[in-house]
Amino acid sequence: MARTAKPKQPAAEPLEKQLWRAADKLRKNIDAAEYKHVVLGLIFLKYISDSFEELHARLAAEKASGGDPEDPDEYKAERVFFVPPAARWRYLQNSAKLPAIGKIVDDAMDAIERDNAQLKSVLPKVFARQNLDPSSLGGLIDLVGNIALGDAKARSADVLGHVFEYFLGEFALAEGKQGGQFYTPRSIVELLVAMLEPYKGRVFDPCCGSGGMFVQSEKFVKEHQGRVNDISIYGQESNQTTWRLAKMNLAIRGIDATQVKWNNEGSFLNDAHKDLRADFIIANPPFNVSDWSGDLLQTDGRWQYGRPPVGNANFAWLQHFVAHLTPGGKAGVVLAKGALTSKTSGEGDIRKAMIADGNLIDCIVNLPAKLFLNTQIPAALWFLNRARKTTAHPRPGEILFIDARNLGHLINRRTRELSHEDIQQIAGTYHAWRTGRAVSPKPPSPKLAGAGKSGAPGEHALPYEDIPGYCASVPLHRVAELDYVLTPGRYVGLPDEEDDFNFPERFAALQAELAAQMLEEQKLNEVIRQNLAKVKL
Repeated sequence: MARTAKPKQPAAEPLEKQLWRAADKLRKNIDAAEYKHVVLGLIFLKYISDSFEELHARLAAEKASGGDPEDPDEYKAERVFFVPPAARWRYLQNSAKLPAIGKIVDDAMDAIERDNAQLKSVLPKVFARQNLDPSSLGGLIDLVGNIALGDAKARSADVLGHVFEYFLGEFALAEGKQGGQFYTPRSIVELLVAMLEPYKGRVFDPCCGSGGMFVQSEKFVKEHQGRVNDISIYGQESNQTTWRLAKMNLAIRGIDATQVKWNNEGSFLNDAHKDLRADFIIANPPFNVSDWSGDLLQTDGRWQYGRPPVGNANFAWLQHFVAHLTPGGKAGVVLAKGALTSKTSGEGDIRKAMIADGNLIDCIVNLPAKLFLNTQIPAALWFLNRARKTTAHPRPGEILFIDARNLGHLINRRTRELSHEDIQQIAGTYHAWRTGRAVSPKPPSPKLAGAGKSGAPGEHALPYEDIPGYCASVPLHRVAELDYVLTPGRYVGLPDEEDDFNFPERFAALQAELAAQMLEEQKLNEVIRQNLAKVKL
């Protein structure tokens, strides 16, 4: 008797997806924009409570030798937030079924801010609102209470940090256009960080949103066995609600966020880090901003390469970044694709000066469509490098152009993302070009269905070479010939065809096909003529 094959068990769904689905069910009639502060606030509260409880237990065990588990200074010394009794997770979970649970959580947030100066004005107090059903809030508390329960601090922080980051992305998707104001898609952040490699130094984002650039920088250093303490984080955000998300996002990762500043005037009018010279700048400024107060900054010292137009901030951002770089500093910036070609109000002259006089531009990456939540405007990545004038740079007289428009995959009807393999392909191309070493497999032609998925990093590694339709290293004189237009498609050309195209053979086949169609038409016309003749008779 034949054996019946056992049905395959479905793969276990990741924890963060299970949690998101359960939390979304409890949302009911609350907008995602409002609900995210409820959910993310609870995840943050669970994180600081877990960290506190671990140290509290250790101090209690050391009480005989002078440890005091209720002394806030003991926690400051260990860089752990002190959580007062009425804000500890155990107390909140025990109160989860009470009708007044919303006020209890709001009071807990107030108490934590009072005992931790760096969290002042950061935590959400939105839990007692009338549209938040107490039973749903209690359900959320139970749900969050099961995350990383009983794990050590490092494990708990990692799991809760991952869940926080995942939820930020899901809320951004749920909010659509508005979500893009606080969240840069993860694949874009990963690509910027993979290309810049910020292992050590000062990392700055003057329009930092919810802090994703910083989280990814720290994660990148950890994954490459670097020392996280070798990185210092500096940031600025003009939207206070988004700044609060950034402070929580960084705190839950154990990242020092004291230099992440908020003011509602923004980086142009009120630069919170005026004297900072950063080793790395990673930024996604808002595209094509017209109300950036340019009329008040006509003589600003940052405009080294030309005065930006009052009606568009793109080249103001670029020059703001350059002004904040060290002499060997690098920047990775997302900008609207129009900045690559625009000549409006002197923008072409500024771009020319940045290339011809400043020799600042290392690489331009043309991105696929539909990567961003808040705009359908085509975008590109600019990589600036102030070290290009030194002999340490192997290609100071060239710019690398990468056309990545054919990479990525759709995650829903409206949104595309780059895969890990896509990111490896683009970053590997850049590093091979920049260093002259073989650091990644040669990317296949991007017109192929499997583009970017040719194997693990370092497998069959090849040094950099131009690939038609994908990448080209272009001398500056050629860029000058094309009037300093930086669209990658102008330089990379068309991809080579993988199969030989025999033009005479194809032309002959088309001629034969056309002759056959004409013969059929003639036969059909003859039948019609004969039928018409019969009708007349």
